[in-house]
Amino acid sequence: MMLLEIDNLSLNFRTRSGVVKALEDVSLSVGRGETLGVVGESGSGKSVLSFAVMGISDAAATVSQGAIRFEGLDLLKAGPSDLDELRGAEMAMIFQNPRTALNPIRPVGRQIADVLLRHAGVTRAQAQDKAVEMLARVRIPDPERRAKAYPFEMSGGMCQRVMIALALACSPKLLIADEPTTGLDVTTQAAIMDLVGELARESRMATLLITHDLGLAAERCDRIAVMHAGHVVEVAPTAELFARPRHPYTARLISTTPRPGASLAALEPIPGSLPDLRGELAPCRYSARCHLYQAECDAGPLPRQDDNGRMVACRRPA
Repeated sequence: MMLLEIDNLSLNFRTRSGVVKALEDVSLSVGRGETLGVVGESGSGKSVLSFAVMGISDAAATVSQGAIRFEGLDLLKAGPSDLDELRGAEMAMIFQNPRTALNPIRPVGRQIADVLLRHAGVTRAQAQDKAVEMLARVRIPDPERRAKAYPFEMSGGMCQRVMIALALACSPKLLIADEPTTGLDVTTQAAIMDLVGELARESRMATLLITHDLGLAAERCDRIAVMHAGHVVEVAPTAELFARPRHPYTARLISTTPRPGASLAALEPIPGSLPDLRGELAPCRYSARCHLYQAECDAGPLPRQDDNGRMVACRRPA
């Protein structure tokens, strides 16, 4: 059984200008010890999906169908107390914007200690020591002093590292990392991802890595799911996806990524923009941008899955 299973999830947002169909029929799974990358343009639904898994979607969000199962428990049907026990201990998330995720009026060391006191069954002194240890592990210099600092006293990169330390403090079974290396220099990025990988190997932690950085996904992920406008359009083992992308959007997305030895002129932008997710939408939300579009595409994507678990949602895959 997979650790996390998302089955035909559809989620809408109620707004003054109409219903936004943010996710439609999204199905994904992550096994123990596996790193699944979720890639796509801004606005494709990556962060919305992660918030739904954690049970922290906006009040305007409504799940119209589907299930999210964690170790067999349907999180959409779980009560608030059950989710409170899971979040921070069994499931943790690194948020994209740490300044809005951290408490601005509480020292960062205390924030990490709070999670440990809530879930790890340790004393306050042990929690404080562990908080300092976690700050050191994410390469924050002088961690004893920094543990007493407030978020506004730290740089954006420092706050990002605090957020990572907080998420990893209880060694969760599932880590959702939403752009975890934003604001970090290249050396620190590598160190942080090495730490996540080390924990994944030690405790078979599953990782859902949400990123726009295809290079990072290629290096760190076992499989990759490609999202476009609330749809999962392709899922494949990492090496296969980059060697032989089957969905036209995946191929375009890869073509926008700089390659060693290639000039800037070789980059091929994706034409058009994401569709407005309000009102009536084409069954294939990529059709208006697709160079392979034919009239048959108006019938909607035709999901195809092979024996290796590779999936492409397209009527005319490569």
